Amino acid sequence: MDSLVVIIYLAAMVGFGVWGRFKAHNQEDFLVAGRRLGGLLYTGTMSAVVLGGASTIGGVGLGYTAGLSGMWLVLSIGLGIIALSLFFAPKIQKLEIYTVSQMLELRYGRGSRFVSGAIMTAYGLMISTTSTVAYATVFHTLFDLNKVWSVLIGGGIVILYSMLGGMWSITLTDFVQFFIQTIGIFLIMLPLVLSKSGGIGQLFSSLPESHTSPVGIGWQAILGYILIYTLGLLIGQDIWQRVFTARSPGVARWGGFSAGVYCLLYAVAGALIGMAATTIVPGIEVQDDVFAAVVDASMSPVLGGIVLAAALAAMMSTASGSLMAASTVCRQDIVEPILARKDIVPASAGSSADGAAADGSAASANGTGSATSARSTLVRSLVRETGDEVRDSRIYLIVLGVVTLVLAMIMPSVVEALTVAYNLLVAGLFIPILGGLVFKRGTIVGVMAGMILGAVTTVVVMITMGIYSNEAIYLGLIASLVGYLVGSFASKPTSPEVMAAWKERINR
Repeated sequence: MDSLVVIIYLAAMVGFGVWGRFKAHNQEDFLVAGRRLGGLLYTGTMSAVVLGGASTIGGVGLGYTAGLSGMWLVLSIGLGIIALSLFFAPKIQKLEIYTVSQMLELRYGRGSRFVSGAIMTAYGLMISTTSTVAYATVFHTLFDLNKVWSVLIGGGIVILYSMLGGMWSITLTDFVQFFIQTIGIFLIMLPLVLSKSGGIGQLFSSLPESHTSPVGIGWQAILGYILIYTLGLLIGQDIWQRVFTARSPGVARWGGFSAGVYCLLYAVAGALIGMAATTIVPGIEVQDDVFAAVVDASMSPVLGGIVLAAALAAMMSTASGSLMAASTVCRQDIVEPILARKDIVPASAGSSADGAAADGSAASANGTGSATSARSTLVRSLVRETGDEVRDSRIYLIVLGVVTLVLAMIMPSVVEALTVAYNLLVAGLFIPILGGLVFKRGTIVGVMAGMILGAVTTVVVMITMGIYSNEAIYLGLIASLVGYLVGSFASKPTSPEVMAAWKERINR
């Protein structure tokens, strides 16, 4: 019965993917759902993309080993979404771009897009790969498939519904996944395991103080989660691409804030489930096995199937969102700029962001141009959008989807790969992106210095002190900040033309 429930869920995902195909008429529909999501859909899709396998299976596992303080991983994610939504999302939504790298080019001028795009593409692939490995383990448990077939079937379904309608398909499936997650985790799993463990009062009285303290995991670990996940959520392409789907700055602010609060509640629920599991299924050595074990021990096959579908929903929504992010950045910021002639927007770009960014850069280079020029390019770009653009975007998504499947089959330690990806993302890009939003004196020289110094420092520290050392992110951020400030003050200010086009975008 549990396998049947999961099969029905997977069939529904493909069905929603087909539905989304009829809504994806052009590039803007395919990449950012036409920029017209209302509050309810936006809250659901934002919650679904950030709450993946690490938040669900990993959150329960941390609750099992660390107690209530195991909630800090997911709490850090929720805090990142809240901070992004309240302070930056309305401003980001006004830019009408497709990628984080395009924001850097709009703000600073030409020069940073390729490097930042490469970092973002690698980050998106790693997130998608780890989610693919996570839901492949569920397929292996339910259907007794080996790793290769589990990855191929699960990953094939994600690629299929993502490719059909792009962000519209992902949004529709994400909302269903959000609904299933809510029922499975909050309405079924949490009350059942708490009841089976004797109730929350008995549970807390039976566990040691280290497991009932909200900071039992230690302040160093908590700070590490905040630096990696809270800061990472502020700048991730998969998150920004959801912000771009909002219908208005108000939706981006309050819909995102609601998603962040939902994440905080999800964090507490996962930790409590893990704590209850210590009395229901004691003695489990691998913390990622706790989720499936407590489902088997405390639920009927039908309810267990719904909860497993909720876990799959969490993983597949993150995988599809990250895959879309990686394919969008790869095309918009790496491949097409290389193919394009200098200072000319190619006819195949079909992107309002490309047009505006290139125009702003050209204005900087030539000492001419204005916000009006950027606006005229924006109009021309929108006219050029055709079905060919959607076809090309599908091709990029399929190709990177295949890369994700291969990585999921051969990667020895996805946890290490995920840590490296987040460290590079935060150390290399957080300071330049935040600086672009709040620091007027930042320049492209400062951006390049900050990205390179931050990334190199992080890699060196990870090699010498270990991948999981907190010093990697501490020193990487410090190096990036120093490089950004020194490079910015040592170089000429960003040209008035570029700044004028940026201010017009940000203030409209």
